[in-house]
Amino acid sequence: MSMLLDRAPGFGVYIHWPFCAAKCPYCDFNSHVRHQPVDQDRFASAFEAELATMRQRTGPREVTSIFLGGGTPSLMKPETVARVLDAVAKNWTVPDGIEVTLEANPSSVEAERFRGYRAAGVNRVSLGVQALNDKDLRFLGRLHNVEEALHAIGLAREIFPRLSFDLIYARPGQTPDAWQAELEQAIGHAADHLSLYQLTIEEGTPFHALHAAKKFIIPDNDAAADLYALTQEITTAHGLPAYEISNHARPGAESRHNLTYWRYGEYVGVGPGAHGRFVENGRRTVTIAERMPETWANLVEAKGHGVTGGEILTRSEEADEFLLMGLRLAEGIDLSRYEAFSGRGLSSARLSALQGEGLVAPIGNARLRATPAGMIVLDAVVADLAR
Repeated sequence: MSMLLDRAPGFGVYIHWPFCAAKCPYCDFNSHVRHQPVDQDRFASAFEAELATMRQRTGPREVTSIFLGGGTPSLMKPETVARVLDAVAKNWTVPDGIEVTLEANPSSVEAERFRGYRAAGVNRVSLGVQALNDKDLRFLGRLHNVEEALHAIGLAREIFPRLSFDLIYARPGQTPDAWQAELEQAIGHAADHLSLYQLTIEEGTPFHALHAAKKFIIPDNDAAADLYALTQEITTAHGLPAYEISNHARPGAESRHNLTYWRYGEYVGVGPGAHGRFVENGRRTVTIAERMPETWANLVEAKGHGVTGGEILTRSEEADEFLLMGLRLAEGIDLSRYEAFSGRGLSSARLSALQGEGLVAPIGNARLRATPAGMIVLDAVVADLAR
């Protein structure tokens, strides 16, 4: 059955492996480079301890997906992955065959390690390919070349039932023709899922300073919007339509874990810098862990968890987050669920105005979605509806 037909929000477990071989200049995720070997045994023990603490907080649950993200989880030994997955199963009910995803970089891929991950229970891999030409891979600070990327894709297709990979577009000097050729090449190699992100300049990254100093120029908003439209056209024509702004899949191959975020389900976040959102004592609670890996491990060893921040959301905060996440999806949002969160319906005057501008559209009487034009200015649409 397609995941889009089974719309249960789900209960996911996210594990953050914070280490990378090198820091990419566009990346603002919580990732750290260490020049000494990481003590994987220590971190596996810390994950086990924090998972046990989270189980005390959530109570018994049935897990719908597990995601090992980072950082670069493909730097983990298969034994470390096996310990973490065993710990999840020790704390909650984990049905057979649920989606278990591991993010991997092509430069840290070895067939033996991939087979070890598969034996540990991983059944879906998400590869950080990012570009299919060597010049742009160097610009993006990636450690792999195209040949290694294609080798990693081939291995993943052979070993795992499901595969996704990421590409970044709207790169400096990228023409629509060049992007079309690259995207069609990618689709030729893709199994069933592609994540396609526009290059954005995030504060605090090396690219932010370089861009401000005019060392490179990225396509302006109009050119980026044209590339976005072209992306939708090509992926749809090849049977990989967008089910979320940046994510494309053959029907039934959508990422179950990411759907849990966008459908505003619950998830536990474990590891340095991980966030969680789950219902505790009837209220949706946010947890935020210490970002520095060694400090996080010290905290877990001292008190069983590394959570240093968080809050209990108000009903209106829940409603706003539900809108912000759900309107990213092609399936849109269930209006009755919005009312349950907020205690009120969306303003019919604002809905009419946005519909008149062609930015949102109803799906029957029960659901609302952003149109392709609305997706491009989604933050503004959400801000308008949430007022």
